[in-house]
Amino acid sequence: MKSRYFQRGEFACSCGCGFDTVDAETLAVLEDVREHFEAPVIITSGCRCPAYNARIGGAEHSQHKLGRAADIQVRGVAPAQVQDYLIDRYPGRYGIGRYDNFTHVDTRTNGPARW
Repeated sequence: MKSRYFQRGEFACSCGCGFDTVDAETLAVLEDVREHFEAPVIITSGCRCPAYNARIGGAEHSQHKLGRAADIQVRGVAPAQVQDYLIDRYPGRYGIGRYDNFTHVDTRTNGPARW
């Protein structure tokens, strides 16, 4: 993983298992978000091993388990604004979800999802 803005550890599974391999396409999308907003992007949840994903109630087929998803906060930018940018930038692609305090983005290949 080579990134101008992110370190591998930022994507590590929170259980401490060591799973931290993020998908290159996912990383490229996050770098795009960082450059667009010209603000730090905080990874609140990246890679998740199956056990940790189950423990926190994650979706059974979560893209986090594949290293293809991240829940993010962009410093000083509302989640709705981040979601709007991603939907406009990547129409018909990826999983993009908005929550109260973060935005979810994943690079799923089985069609777009929005929530």
